[in-house]
Amino acid sequence: MSHTLFIADLHLDERQADTAVLFLKFLKQPLLKQADALYILGDLFEAWVGDDDDLPFHQTIKTALAQTTDKGIPLYLLHGNRDFLLGQAFCRQTGCVLLADSVAIDLYGEKTVLMHGDRLCTQDIAYLSMRQQMRNPLWQQQFLAKPLYQRRQIAQQLRQQSQSAVEQKSAAIMDASPSAVEQVLRQHQARCLIHGHIHRLAQHDFVWAGQACQRWVLGDWGKTASVLYCNEKNKQFQTIA
Repeated sequence: MSHTLFIADLHLDERQADTAVLFLKFLKQPLLKQADALYILGDLFEAWVGDDDDLPFHQTIKTALAQTTDKGIPLYLLHGNRDFLLGQAFCRQTGCVLLADSVAIDLYGEKTVLMHGDRLCTQDIAYLSMRQQMRNPLWQQQFLAKPLYQRRQIAQQLRQQSQSAVEQKSAAIMDASPSAVEQVLRQHQARCLIHGHIHRLAQHDFVWAGQACQRWVLGDWGKTASVLYCNEKNKQFQTIA
């Protein structure tokens, strides 16, 4: 039966070899080879400082992605809050298709919205302010103009600051706001939303505007590597081993 797969928040990093090995193994599994498409909903990488990054680790991942798309398996990619600088050069090298920040697709007859999910955390004012700055084309142009070694240093500093900030925030602040979820569904005239970012694997069933809706939250691969498996009859999480 035809199926489509969704993953997010792998945070691939050369210092976390186990996750990378698991991802490379996943790309060769029959589950993916038989899929209509794989959607990666952000934060494939722990950090991305530009498409000119020449780390051997990143080249290994790019080669594996290219081998996958060369086999005719469509790979779609959304920016996350860690790898929002992935660009068209990366796509040309890997065959991945970069999608808009939030996009609606036809998932076996059901209109479904895909997002990374960070914009849903509307109570996290400090993060959203930083996000607005870093998504500014001028900021990105100035950052990418810096030497590669300097960009790596800045990325490391930002990761440390992010980890420190997360430790001081409540779980509620870093969760998706119901009103933001409803706004996205209204904007796209949809009843199903799939996203990552908050690292809380879950299926949420709720009623909005008198209609049954679903929100699927993808898990991060740092805890339990999982994939959302969807076909024309149902959706279910599967563990990657």
